[in-house]
Amino acid sequence: MHEPSTDGRERVVVVGLVATPPDHPARIVDLLSGELAELLSTHVDRRVRWEVRSDWGAVAPRRDAGLGALLDDVAERRETAGWDITICLTDLPLHVSRLPLVAHYSLRRRVGLVSLPALGLGQVTAAPAAVLGLVEGLAVALVDDRSRPREEGVGRLVESVAPVRRVVDDADDGEIGFVSSRITGGMRLLAGMVRANRPGRALLGLSKLVVGAFGTAAFALTTNTIWQMGAALDGPRLTLIMLLSLVGLVVWLIVAHDLWERASGETPRELARLFNAGTALTLGLATCVSYLVLFAGTVTAAALLIDPTVLSQSLGRPAGPADYAVLAWIITSLATVGGAVGSGLEDEDSVRTAAYGYHPTPTGRRDDTVQDGGPGGP
Repeated sequence: MHEPSTDGRERVVVVGLVATPPDHPARIVDLLSGELAELLSTHVDRRVRWEVRSDWGAVAPRRDAGLGALLDDVAERRETAGWDITICLTDLPLHVSRLPLVAHYSLRRRVGLVSLPALGLGQVTAAPAAVLGLVEGLAVALVDDRSRPREEGVGRLVESVAPVRRVVDDADDGEIGFVSSRITGGMRLLAGMVRANRPGRALLGLSKLVVGAFGTAAFALTTNTIWQMGAALDGPRLTLIMLLSLVGLVVWLIVAHDLWERASGETPRELARLFNAGTALTLGLATCVSYLVLFAGTVTAAALLIDPTVLSQSLGRPAGPADYAVLAWIITSLATVGGAVGSGLEDEDSVRTAAYGYHPTPTGRRDDTVQDGGPGGP
């Protein structure tokens, strides 16, 4: 790679970035494609002009055949497009020997893969280092197919984004993966799945639920029986009611909108469990944020609408700020359950975006965007 081409012209290396599915991975590719050529020139080889092209992969990548099938699909895309090296970024959680796979490169295919969820929460900042490491390892194959990648250099770059260890294929044919630990890596994988699933999008998709809950809370504020009920309940029971309302809402959303992923011939059982965990955690985070917003709105409305003397007469004692907080607490819990009715009015696609295995068909397509980086920079 360091030598000029036989005709004396500057060596050009085309690196393709493939996002599959074209949802969260596509946003990472968009951010990365604009700066990757310069990064490659700076960190890998300044004497090469790097061309970076981006494309979309399958909207719904194959789940049943695992890593090998995904690498074959990416290799086919590389050959069809005429790229020298291709790196795939995916939100599909992958495992090797039951350990979370962070990255993998295949020398004979000249393709690499990064599993974004395995990078944890900092995917935007970690992805460039992982891609740089994979490209550096694959670039030697452009000079001599029999060359071995510089595993130490690749390992350092990949290991800088997450604690990993290398797994070499028994056939020793240039198949090298980077896996993390079962416990710590598994926790990072789940956190990364929630990040990739965009809880903010799930929260916006439940707007009618929040509106319905506010309506229920407004009605409950006018009922002095609720005031007395809240004053009679202690902290542990109020906490239990809150937890039951949140769990009940998440279960209702999953059941009512058929968000539960079932194991099948196309979806292995382990993958289905991961998808369901990602969906439940995403909905749980979205409903907790909704609960806090509803609580803040309810306590503000209670302070504005209910005079302290009126509340004191109902409670039979002087009312203070704690009584308003407790009143808002019990009303928010009850309104959260009532808001489940509002979720039935949501657009089905808006709610289904919270399901980890659901990938809507994109409305547009951006293909073959080119960024060049010559010697010393782009």
